Amino acid sequence: MEQMKANVLLDAKGLACPMPIVRTKKMMNTMEAGQVLEVQATDKGSKADLKAWAERTGHQYLGTLEEGPVLKHYLRKASGEETIERKHPYVVTNAELANKLTEVTSIVVLDVREAAEYAFKHIPNAVSIPLGELENRMHELNKSNEIFVVCRTGNRSDLAAQKLIENGFTHVVNVIPGMSQWSGKTTGVTN
Repeated sequence: MEQMKANVLLDAKGLACPMPIVRTKKMMNTMEAGQVLEVQATDKGSKADLKAWAERTGHQYLGTLEEGPVLKHYLRKASGEETIERKHPYVVTNAELANKLTEVTSIVVLDVREAAEYAFKHIPNAVSIPLGELENRMHELNKSNEIFVVCRTGNRSDLAAQKLIENGFTHVVNVIPGMSQWSGKTTGVTN
């Protein structure tokens, strides 16, 4: 296979979400429009994360090549007119979700972290659909339900919430800061 050419190389190997996106965003800010960035990462979730981030910000996600444990992601920096980062407007804190879970039983907690993250620790009864699978599995969710989307830090859940709204879901809320600081009830293989 022909070697891919990139203008800038970013080493994000060994970093977990949200760091590959944080570093990518910083690097993109230093690049010129039209340049290609190669992000090398080992976090399996980085493919879905970077693709969704690029779509949200207007940059172009070109694709990912796998070389052993290393994922090489290629993104093209868009011009200033192309880049408008959107944020999902409806958010609640971890504490607000914990309170809601004690009061209301009809809400859906959607966990968009990777399957392994979910397996070790998750909110009881949360539905697990990793961000990278959401497009193909949205049909598993009821569009009229109140859906609270959670991830580790609020970044992937923000992207997932936007994607759900774009696909006709009406009651979608992003939970921040997410599982990294969740102090409510959890279950998982280590509990």
